[in-house]
Amino acid sequence: MIQSNFFEWLGEALGGVIGFIIRAIRAVVDGLGGAVDDFLDGMARAIGMNSSIFSFALLILGLFLLYTSVRAFIAKSIVAGIVWAVLGLMVLSWVVR
Repeated sequence: MIQSNFFEWLGEALGGVIGFIIRAIRAVVDGLGGAVDDFLDGMARAIGMNSSIFSFALLILGLFLLYTSVRAFIAKSIVAGIVWAVLGLMVLSWVVR
């Protein structure tokens, strides 16, 4: 009888510790998720675009095209730099309202 109460207590204690760890990890992940969501919403509002995954994908693509144009200008390829810059600005103009 004493032995079964000990193992019952041990199981409850271990379950409580595991439950606490899971709740703590969930709180941290929820906090980070909320922070990322708030950050992306704020950035989208500041830029003047919708806060959808498609809009952010186009934003990344446009910024990558502008980065490619800067690299072309550094490599002294003026025509390629102008083409990449125009393409990047066209993509970014679709995203920004």
